[in-house]
Amino acid sequence: MIRIAYSEHHPIPLPEGHKFPIRKYELVRQQLEYEGAIHPAQLFAPSFIEDEVIHRTHDAGWWARAKAQSLSPMEYRRIGFPNTPELVARSISSASGTLQSALNALEDGAGMNLAGGTHHAFFDRGEGFCLLNDIAVAANQLLHLGLVSRVLVVDLDVHQGNGTASLFKGRPEVFTFSMHCKENYPFKKEESDLDIELPAGTGDDAYLAALRAQVPLLYESQRPDIVFYLGGVDVLATDRLGRLALSREGCRQRDEIVVREAAVRGLPLVLVMGGGYSEAYTNIVNAHCETYKRVLEHYEKKRFYLS
Repeated sequence: MIRIAYSEHHPIPLPEGHKFPIRKYELVRQQLEYEGAIHPAQLFAPSFIEDEVIHRTHDAGWWARAKAQSLSPMEYRRIGFPNTPELVARSISSASGTLQSALNALEDGAGMNLAGGTHHAFFDRGEGFCLLNDIAVAANQLLHLGLVSRVLVVDLDVHQGNGTASLFKGRPEVFTFSMHCKENYPFKKEESDLDIELPAGTGDDAYLAALRAQVPLLYESQRPDIVFYLGGVDVLATDRLGRLALSREGCRQRDEIVVREAAVRGLPLVLVMGGGYSEAYTNIVNAHCETYKRVLEHYEKKRFYLS
């Protein structure tokens, strides 16, 4: 049974009209349960990780200030969330959920966090709704413990995983792959091990062709001990911040490529949520649910159909 991290800490209070769809975490969980895709017994609340684990990825002095809620107003504006204790709890819980999901993936074949994908967090700063980089925290801890020696990050959020790319630059044990919209945030890109930049308006056919050309090759050439998959649904044509033009079926096929190719090779897979900013919550929630169901389909051998 695949275990799934879910935390009540992740939804945080935001000002009226804030563009981040904070209710999506709870709604995705509820929808997966309603459809019978997951059982409540699969859910676990991640415990809070210790600072020394975070220090393997982030600057200790910066994290002490962030944890004490003493970053500057400019730093909080760059992050995009208000300065609240809930932001700290959310960030720790998200990183912990991804780490524990990675440990579970090594045991069960796959692990899933109903949060995470905070790929814009750097060594000594946060930005783009990201305070801690959950994938980097998890990968660095697995490497520190000697549980893995090769890590592959497959980042298919519409925005480049700039923080992840920066954190692992010059680290041959971690290969970072980001396929994203070229004309989108962050406007100053970092250098991943492999970046595929797509023009605004790219639709299903071109997107999927580019992905099919890379994913099997990456799995074969890198031979990772674990794969972190950031399956943001801000690639949808309905997304307010995305600028790509995938249909819901195209997004489902994207997930199918990544997950199926990992499963047939027996690669442990960790799924984290990533972005999604469509105007209607139904578009966000349904697309996220399809991503999680692809993992359940290939690693738990459940069968689902696009609803």
